Amino acid sequence: MLPALPPVAPVSAETRLSYVLHHFRLAYADVPAVSIGYADTQPQIQVADGAGDFFAETQPYPPAPSYREWLGQSIPFFFDTAPGQPLLMRQPGGRVLVHADVIAAAFYLLSGWQEFFSDERDRHGRFPYSASVQHRYGFVALPVVNYYFDVLKTAVEQVTQQKLRPRRWAGQVPWAAFVTHDIDNLYSAWKAPTKAALRQGNLLNAAQLAWQHLTKPDAWDNLAQVRQTVASYGAKSTFFFLPEHRPGANGTPNADYKVSKLWPRLATAIGDSEVGLHASIGRATHGGNLKREEHRIQHCTGHDVKGIRFHYLSWEPRMTPTILDSLLFRYDTTLGFAEHFGFRNSYCLPFHLFDFGQGRQYRFLEIPLNVMDATLFHPSYLQLAPDEILPALTPMFEQIEQFGGVCTVLWHNENFDPDNHHNGPREFHTIMEYLRSRQAAFLDGRDICGEMVKW
Repeated sequence: MLPALPPVAPVSAETRLSYVLHHFRLAYADVPAVSIGYADTQPQIQVADGAGDFFAETQPYPPAPSYREWLGQSIPFFFDTAPGQPLLMRQPGGRVLVHADVIAAAFYLLSGWQEFFSDERDRHGRFPYSASVQHRYGFVALPVVNYYFDVLKTAVEQVTQQKLRPRRWAGQVPWAAFVTHDIDNLYSAWKAPTKAALRQGNLLNAAQLAWQHLTKPDAWDNLAQVRQTVASYGAKSTFFFLPEHRPGANGTPNADYKVSKLWPRLATAIGDSEVGLHASIGRATHGGNLKREEHRIQHCTGHDVKGIRFHYLSWEPRMTPTILDSLLFRYDTTLGFAEHFGFRNSYCLPFHLFDFGQGRQYRFLEIPLNVMDATLFHPSYLQLAPDEILPALTPMFEQIEQFGGVCTVLWHNENFDPDNHHNGPREFHTIMEYLRSRQAAFLDGRDICGEMVKW
């Protein structure tokens, strides 16, 4: 059941401004000390106040945005009360006026306001893409908050006459890639083809498949191959393991393996790769059970596990981030839409979600999930043909590169099965070849958190 809307702290203009400018200063190197704010503070960069009473209420959706051209793109600007005015206007004394309220708009998207205050959930309890402003206005593959920040960057450059550049990764690399694998199944590759053979009345084929299952390693028991494949691109893998093998209370399956029994062999397969927690069904709303899973995975692996992604991308915005913050997870990488690649919070850099109960940002880092293998071909999702995948993803990759962001890829180990010709190893290789050709820095979650601390 959907949790009741909890008490929320007032979200003042000062709170929104502090939250947004914190992330703005993380997005660029050496931002000079320039005052940015609303008219009452007489800042050097004055942002038009367009939010009115929106943030004093609990409506999930603001009025429709206006559209302005910026960096060659048509960008939706929420809380734009003067769409006929130029976006930036120089003022006497070297000041700059920003006619659209990019602070309020960035806060709305980055904080997770829409899903916190919306009652829409899908059959898995997730805020659905179909209910989002990204779907409603067609900008899921544009990191709109980064465009708002570029507006502020341009204003800062006009005031200071100093050029700003996006943050660099791993020294001087312009952008980064985070390659991850959720380990849901290790022993189930034989099931679907065997069932298909039985449905077709092909008993001989079904028997052969069952015999192979009993006598040969499963095609999905392949973590060493996964690690080696990723390493061949000079990249690192992060493996998220499910501690629970029993189905969730709603019947949704968890792991088909027991990680505690298999760990010595799995440890050899993944080498020194980062280990994360793939939290089981129901854990996104139950802190006690999640804490026990964290202890289980740390005890059996010997790893200090501080990164997490929830199974089925489960996430309850009214509960999950508070649980993660209380348990001191260092980062989460759940937040992408299962139904579409892109930017769930319209931002291509790691960020901190907003705690509406306390009126401050959470401590854990959110590393947004941009593309998941299942999204590309699942019958309920995009159903892209193999040769459509890279052309569909390339504009999104270009956006991440343009703004110096992190591209997070989720490719399950089961989709390294050579019999998968839809979203399988060939399609993964195509994506990795593209990322390598664009000289992305391949980092794991530990690296990304370390880079953010340096910021």
